[in-house]
Amino acid sequence: MAKLNFGGVEETVITREEFPLEKALDVLKDETIAVIGYGVQGPGQSLNLRDNGFNVIVGQRAGKTYEKAVADGWVPGETLFSIEEACQKASIIMCLLSDAAVMSVWPSIKQYLTPGKALYFSHGFAITWNDRTGVVPPADVDVIMVAPKGSGTSLRTMFLEGRGLNSSYAIYQDVTGKAMDRTLALGIGIGSGYMFETTFIREATSDLTGERGSLMGAIQGLLLAQYEVLRENGHTPSEAFNETVEELTQSLMPLFAKNGMDWMYANCSTTAQRGALDWMGPFHDAIKPVVQKLYESVKSGNEAQISIDSNSKPDYRVGLEAELKALRESEMWQAGAVVRQLRPENN
Repeated sequence: MAKLNFGGVEETVITREEFPLEKALDVLKDETIAVIGYGVQGPGQSLNLRDNGFNVIVGQRAGKTYEKAVADGWVPGETLFSIEEACQKASIIMCLLSDAAVMSVWPSIKQYLTPGKALYFSHGFAITWNDRTGVVPPADVDVIMVAPKGSGTSLRTMFLEGRGLNSSYAIYQDVTGKAMDRTLALGIGIGSGYMFETTFIREATSDLTGERGSLMGAIQGLLLAQYEVLRENGHTPSEAFNETVEELTQSLMPLFAKNGMDWMYANCSTTAQRGALDWMGPFHDAIKPVVQKLYESVKSGNEAQISIDSNSKPDYRVGLEAELKALRESEMWQAGAVVRQLRPENN
């Protein structure tokens, strides 16, 4: 286990050198792994496990995702089963359903959680707020988590490129004494680059905060605000989009992702340096109270309840599609569609 120092705070991380694939295969050599759900995380994790040589099957209900699993090479009756049959066959049940789906399918999963099995998640939501979700595992099974820090698509793409996506891991219940080895072996098996320790509640609260904050919600709000101000002051859609989004994503993000924002500040024009240094404080002071309010809403379970209530509505998909359509057809992202077509790789 490697020790990393983050400005005086020391953390332990697990790398593939310290827990190699060969060890992971040995740890799970007698296990049957069932990936339940073939939506966001299911394909990437199951395909990576299969390619790495683990004994893995998929459990999925009939429908589009079932057909996608067949197209990906999972064979009905051999490696592709109903959710119930896959859970029955497995010694490790990887629950990769959406949070809403977990709640509806939980009774089917729970009946096959016999003593000594392991229940695996890639998100702490269902367990952290189990007073709301009803997902209370039996006391005689291991309950573990590996949470890739990105989409299942990214996990699969990076695996095929020979790279790894960082993941967090957590142990909620260890009744067999094997929970840690099972967790780390699965983390290596799905293609993690390195793993850092967390808890179910920390993962769930940080994940929901991040999605609503800097990863999606806040970034869209910030970009839209700047785009609107530029447009309201006479700038064209092309100019507003380029100055707000295109330069950020195509030029700057790759650089500060590689070298850090401190490097970016040190390697831009003196005019940009002065302005960035002067304005980062006001932006921080304006935004931090919003982030604090968001975090408290997540921590209290309010955001979880909003998600549960919304995703449980029979017309949820209809409303969601309408909201996404409005976002897609907004002037800023319509401008984005045009600008992206002008990129050199598209010509």
